[in-house]
Amino acid sequence: MAELDRMEWYDLARTTSWTPKYVEQDELFPPEMSDPHNLPQDVWDTYDEPYKTTYRDYVRVQRDKDVGVYSVRAALGRSNFIEKAPEGWRSILKSHYGIIGAVEFTAAIYCSRAARFGRAGGMRNTGMFGILDEIRHGQLEFIFPHEYAKKDRQWDWAVKTYHTNNWTAIAGRHFIEDVMVTRDVPSSTLTNGFCLETGFTNVQFISLSADAARMGDYTFSNVVNSIQTDESRHAQIGAPNLEILVKNGKKDAAQHVLDLSFWRSWKLFLTLTGPAVDYYSPLDRREKSFKEFMEEWIIAQYERQIADMGIDHPWYWDIFLDELNYAHHGMHMGLWYWRPTLFWNPVAGVTPKERDWLEGKYPGWNDTFGKAWDVVIDNLLNGRKEKTLPETLPMLCNLCQLPIVAPPGTKTFKLHDHTHEHKGRLYHFCSEPCKWIFETEPDRYEGHLSLIDRFLAGEIQPMTVPGVLNFMGIAPGEMGDDPCDWIEAYRASVKAAS
Repeated sequence: MAELDRMEWYDLARTTSWTPKYVEQDELFPPEMSDPHNLPQDVWDTYDEPYKTTYRDYVRVQRDKDVGVYSVRAALGRSNFIEKAPEGWRSILKSHYGIIGAVEFTAAIYCSRAARFGRAGGMRNTGMFGILDEIRHGQLEFIFPHEYAKKDRQWDWAVKTYHTNNWTAIAGRHFIEDVMVTRDVPSSTLTNGFCLETGFTNVQFISLSADAARMGDYTFSNVVNSIQTDESRHAQIGAPNLEILVKNGKKDAAQHVLDLSFWRSWKLFLTLTGPAVDYYSPLDRREKSFKEFMEEWIIAQYERQIADMGIDHPWYWDIFLDELNYAHHGMHMGLWYWRPTLFWNPVAGVTPKERDWLEGKYPGWNDTFGKAWDVVIDNLLNGRKEKTLPETLPMLCNLCQLPIVAPPGTKTFKLHDHTHEHKGRLYHFCSEPCKWIFETEPDRYEGHLSLIDRFLAGEIQPMTVPGVLNFMGIAPGEMGDDPCDWIEAYRASVKAAS
């Protein structure tokens, strides 16, 4: 018998819907998990994922990808690139692996829920491939830092991070558990498949891949490129689901889910990707600024996507565009100041040449953040390094769990503690959107204790910075530092002037 062309049998094979005989439909697909909107099955049968593949083709392609990635790793393994790389680049890799690695495995849970509880056969089929994708990604994100752990204990945080009470882990867990593993399937395919994986992961993976290639780190460039090609497939779970919801009168529900996930994704990636691109990456290896990457991969792309789907801009769009100019700069300065709480070494990235670059990309940087760094520089030049280390803790948001930041010294005062009282407790938020997310689903978020809440409640003993570091599980030899050798560029300028 002649072999059928794939497209002659594909739809039949992947459309695996049926009428159950031994259980009720709601037992097979519980509405609270599968479809809180209660749409008819014939509506879900119109689900049509744009990226189609078979298991045979999937395995062949993934095998070739792994051959490529591991071949590059083997070929470059003796080059000792990591030992030769600038400290800033090592910090990019440590922060990436420590924050992203475990998230990849968590994403496999999200895909497995789509594979089990999705009402559409195509969604379940794509979810199965997504599970395999995310397991592969987690393996890649763990195996590469593992070989460096014997050189530096900070690399071990690729596995360790989410098993600690480090503030980055608390913020990361709060995010991924909210958008990945605690919502119904139609919602989680929007938070992940449409918002996170078609937009924000591009900023992290493609921007760092470009910088890695320019840096000569072809191993990391190949890893993140290989991962991102998978993302382009299982990210498609969300778009046809969104199309169904909008066509069937559920636009408002979809809009809400997308708006909350966009803001939550923004807060995470401004913390992770912003400092990496604009400060840690060596100046002569930078392709674009963080803002330029965001304008390309988020503003232009996301605007086009939601317009095509009949979705409006988030109500806070102007707030987002404003934060794009300053939020990651404030976060970077906070990361550097509270560097003992990190598992990477956050280089300052503010030499005179780097400041010129920052001023060119972000006009007004020198008059705001530059003046704050001038104080740091003065302390370091005069041997007062202790004044650049923390004695207190920063105020954290009760939603995103991140510090409240704003540009210093501006006429428009943007540093603001947004508060909301709920059941007798006063909650603090870094922004109006974070407050809005809490107010729309208070039962979901109430009761959570930020690191500051735990500190004030006496859960952290002794109530000192060393006590906090012990609570976070970060020990000497792991905690971040900056050798501050960049200060010599300023010392040379002072000598030349005198």
